[in-house]
Amino acid sequence: MASQAGPVSALAERYATALLELAEERKVLDRVAADLEALEALLDGSAALTHLVNSPVIAREDRARAMQAVAERAGFSELTLHFIGVVARHGRLFALGAIAARFLAVLAERRGEATAEVTVAHDLDEAQCRALETALGAIAGGKVSIDLKVDPEILGGLVVRLGSRLFDSSLGSRLRRLELSMKGA
Repeated sequence: MASQAGPVSALAERYATALLELAEERKVLDRVAADLEALEALLDGSAALTHLVNSPVIAREDRARAMQAVAERAGFSELTLHFIGVVARHGRLFALGAIAARFLAVLAERRGEATAEVTVAHDLDEAQCRALETALGAIAGGKVSIDLKVDPEILGGLVVRLGSRLFDSSLGSRLRRLELSMKGA
C-alpha cells in the first residue's frame, strides 16, 4: 500500500491540475469545488461507494455507470460529471478521492487559505466552528477552513494541526502527561 502512495499522489496531482485549469477557464471553480467537497463526503460516508470505486472485481463499465448515476443524483455540474466520466473511462476511479482532495488543497493554496485538522471529543455547533475559524485565522494570518473530526478518546479539549504546527489541549494528553510525571516522582 505504501508503494502506491507516490503513483496515486502523482496521478491525483495531474488530474486535479487539469480539472482546476478547466474549471478556471470555464469560470466554474466554486461550483466544481462544491461538487468535489460533496464527493469527498459521499466517499467518506459510504462504504459501498468506496468499495465500488476501488473494486477490481466489478467491471470498469459497470463502475463507470454506477459512479455517473451517483454523480447525477448528487446534482453535480456538467464539468464534474464529464470529469468523473473521463476518470472512470481511464480506469482511475480508485484515485477519485485523492484527486478531489488534491484539487481542493491546490485551490485553497491559490486562494491563500489554510486548512486546519481539528479533532474534538464531541461535535461543535456552528457558532463554535466560526469562532474557532476566526481564532485560527488570526494565528495563520489568513482564512482558515476546518476539517473537523470527532474522537471521544481525547475526552475533552481539542487537537489542532495547522500546517506543520500541532496544538494539543486535549484532556487525554494532559492526563497522560500527568501520569508520566507521577511515575517519574
